[in-house]
Amino acid sequence: MTEQKTANGPLYTKINDDIKVAMKAKEKERLQALRYMKSMLMENTTSKKPIPEMDVIVKHHKKLKDGLTTFPAEHPMHTQTIAELEVVGAYLPQQLSVEEVTSLINSIKGALESPNMGAIMKELQPKIKGKFDGKKASDMVKAAIE
Repeated sequence: MTEQKTANGPLYTKINDDIKVAMKAKEKERLQALRYMKSMLMENTTSKKPIPEMDVIVKHHKKLKDGLTTFPAEHPMHTQTIAELEVVGAYLPQQLSVEEVTSLINSIKGALESPNMGAIMKELQPKIKGKFDGKKASDMVKAAIE
């Protein structure tokens, strides 16, 4: 008998528990979003190069956010995507404010001998991953070094 690999990290366990709650409460849309996240986490554990659980959720949230532009505001899929974004967003780490990111950028910029876009982003990225939009941070860094 082969040993089956399972996704049993803390995030997976929380989502699994929340699935049970959503089933009892008959929350169809929430249940669908939770089941999809659970399947992504399970798929990740069996992949050749698994990534941390939070990165899977962050990646999915980003895809959903990018997908909002696909449908017009009155389309049912647009509404469904917004609802799913709210469910997925609840599992993301506490988001950073613009002021906090600006402060991080300034401290990194001050610590570097020759601050440039690449050097600042290299230091900033691990600190904001999953907590702030990378594109927005990139624009803020550009503005800070000009």
